[in-house]
Amino acid sequence: MKEVAVGIIVNDEKVLLCQRKRTARYPLKWEFPGGKVEDGESPEECLRRELNEELGIHAEHGDLYHRQHYTYADSGAFDVLYYKVTRHRGEIVNHVFESYEWVPVLELRTYDILEGNRDVVDRLIVEYDSVGSREG
Repeated sequence: MKEVAVGIIVNDEKVLLCQRKRTARYPLKWEFPGGKVEDGESPEECLRRELNEELGIHAEHGDLYHRQHYTYADSGAFDVLYYKVTRHRGEIVNHVFESYEWVPVLELRTYDILEGNRDVVDRLIVEYDSVGSREG
Protein backbone atom coordinates (compact mmCIF):
# COMPACT_ATOMS: atom_id res chain seq x y z
CA MET A 1 0.00 0.00 0.00
CA LYS A 2 1.37 3.41 -0.97
CA GLU A 3 1.51 6.03 1.79
CA VAL A 4 0.50 9.59 0.85
CA ALA A 5 0.76 12.83 2.83
CA VAL A 6 -1.77 15.54 2.00
CA GLY A 7 -2.09 19.13 3.18
CA ILE A 8 -5.38 20.85 3.91
CA ILE A 9 -4.20 24.44 3.65
CA VAL A 10 -6.61 26.60 5.62
CA ASN A 11 -7.15 30.37 5.39
CA ASP A 12 -10.08 31.52 7.55
CA GLU A 13 -13.02 29.41 6.34
CA LYS A 14 -11.46 28.59 2.98
CA VAL A 15 -9.19 25.74 1.90
CA LEU A 16 -6.85 25.48 -1.04
CA LEU A 17 -8.04 23.09 -3.75
CA CYS A 18 -5.78 22.18 -6.64
CA GLN A 19 -6.92 20.95 -10.04
CA ARG A 20 -5.05 18.10 -11.68
CA LYS A 21 -3.62 18.75 -15.13
CA ARG A 22 -5.71 17.67 -18.10
CA THR A 23 -2.89 15.27 -19.08
CA ALA A 24 -2.72 13.61 -15.62
CA ARG A 25 -4.50 10.51 -14.38
CA TYR A 26 -7.99 11.63 -13.30
CA PRO A 27 -7.74 14.78 -15.44
CA LEU A 28 -9.11 18.07 -14.10
CA LYS A 29 -10.30 16.54 -10.81
CA TRP A 30 -9.84 18.73 -7.74
CA GLU A 31 -7.72 17.57 -4.80
CA PHE A 32 -5.71 18.71 -1.84
CA PRO A 33 -1.97 19.04 -2.53
CA GLY A 34 0.50 16.40 -1.43
CA GLY A 35 2.14 13.24 -2.66
CA LYS A 36 3.68 9.86 -2.05
CA VAL A 37 6.03 9.27 0.86
CA GLU A 38 9.49 8.29 -0.37
CA ASP A 39 11.71 5.61 1.21
CA GLY A 40 13.25 6.82 4.47
CA GLU A 41 10.93 9.84 4.64
CA SER A 42 8.32 10.50 7.33
CA PRO A 43 4.84 11.62 6.22
CA GLU A 44 5.53 15.04 7.75
CA GLU A 45 8.80 15.39 5.79
CA CYS A 46 6.97 14.29 2.65
CA LEU A 47 4.27 16.90 3.17
CA ARG A 48 6.81 19.70 3.59
CA ARG A 49 8.70 18.54 0.48
CA GLU A 50 5.59 18.13 -1.67
CA LEU A 51 4.09 21.51 -0.71
CA ASN A 52 7.39 23.17 -1.52
CA GLU A 53 7.72 21.36 -4.87
CA GLU A 54 4.10 21.84 -5.91
CA LEU A 55 3.32 25.30 -4.50
CA GLY A 56 6.64 26.87 -3.50
CA ILE A 57 5.69 27.26 0.16
CA HIS A 58 7.34 26.23 3.41
CA ALA A 59 4.50 24.77 5.45
CA GLU A 60 4.09 24.36 9.18
CA HIS A 61 1.71 21.45 9.45
CA GLY A 62 -0.51 20.71 12.38
CA ASP A 63 -1.41 17.37 13.82
CA LEU A 64 -2.79 14.54 11.75
CA TYR A 65 -6.36 15.55 10.92
CA HIS A 66 -7.70 12.50 9.08
CA ARG A 67 -6.43 9.14 7.90
CA GLN A 68 -8.06 6.86 5.40
CA HIS A 69 -7.36 3.91 3.17
CA TYR A 70 -8.59 4.23 -0.37
CA THR A 71 -8.28 1.89 -3.34
CA TYR A 72 -8.53 3.06 -6.94
CA ALA A 73 -9.40 0.24 -9.31
CA ASP A 74 -6.77 1.36 -11.82
CA SER A 75 -3.91 2.45 -9.55
CA GLY A 76 -3.99 0.49 -6.30
CA ALA A 77 -4.36 1.05 -2.58
CA PHE A 78 -3.33 4.18 -0.69
CA ASP A 79 -2.96 5.04 2.98
CA VAL A 80 -3.69 8.78 2.97
CA LEU A 81 -2.67 11.01 5.89
CA TYR A 82 -4.24 14.49 5.91
CA TYR A 83 -2.65 17.32 7.88
CA LYS A 84 -4.15 20.75 8.43
CA VAL A 85 -1.76 23.51 7.44
CA THR A 86 -2.69 26.80 9.07
CA ARG A 87 0.63 28.60 8.56
CA HIS A 88 3.18 28.72 5.80
CA ARG A 89 5.96 30.97 4.55
CA GLY A 90 6.11 32.20 0.99
CA GLU A 91 3.57 33.08 -1.65
CA ILE A 92 1.79 30.23 -3.37
CA VAL A 93 3.16 29.61 -6.85
CA ASN A 94 1.54 26.90 -8.95
CA HIS A 95 4.27 24.57 -10.23
CA VAL A 96 2.31 21.44 -11.18
CA PHE A 97 -1.45 21.95 -11.27
CA GLU A 98 -3.86 23.09 -13.97
CA SER A 99 -5.11 25.68 -11.49
CA TYR A 100 -5.89 26.25 -7.83
CA GLU A 101 -8.60 28.07 -5.90
CA TRP A 102 -9.37 29.15 -2.36
CA VAL A 103 -12.73 27.50 -1.74
CA PRO A 104 -15.13 28.13 1.14
CA VAL A 105 -15.32 24.87 3.06
CA LEU A 106 -19.11 24.72 2.80
CA GLU A 107 -18.84 24.86 -1.03
CA LEU A 108 -16.39 21.97 -1.41
CA ARG A 109 -19.05 19.53 -2.64
CA THR A 110 -19.72 21.77 -5.67
CA TYR A 111 -16.28 20.80 -7.06
CA ASP A 112 -15.46 17.60 -8.95
CA ILE A 113 -13.32 16.26 -6.10
CA LEU A 114 -10.99 13.31 -6.57
CA GLU A 115 -12.83 10.26 -5.23
CA GLY A 116 -10.19 9.50 -2.59
CA ASN A 117 -10.57 12.97 -1.03
CA ARG A 118 -14.34 12.87 -0.51
CA ASP A 119 -14.33 11.44 3.04
CA VAL A 120 -12.16 14.27 4.34
CA VAL A 121 -14.29 16.81 2.45
CA ASP A 122 -17.36 15.46 4.25
CA ARG A 123 -15.56 15.70 7.60
CA LEU A 124 -14.47 19.30 6.92
CA ILE A 125 -17.99 20.33 5.94
CA VAL A 126 -19.53 18.80 9.06
CA GLU A 127 -16.88 20.48 11.24
CA TYR A 128 -17.24 23.92 9.66
CA ASP A 129 -21.04 23.69 9.42
CA SER A 130 -21.32 22.87 13.13
CA VAL A 131 -18.97 25.76 14.02
CA GLY A 132 -21.12 28.14 11.92
CA SER A 133 -24.34 26.96 13.51
CA ARG A 134 -22.87 27.47 17.02
CA GLU A 135 -21.78 31.00 16.10
CA GLY A 136 -25.07 31.96 14.42
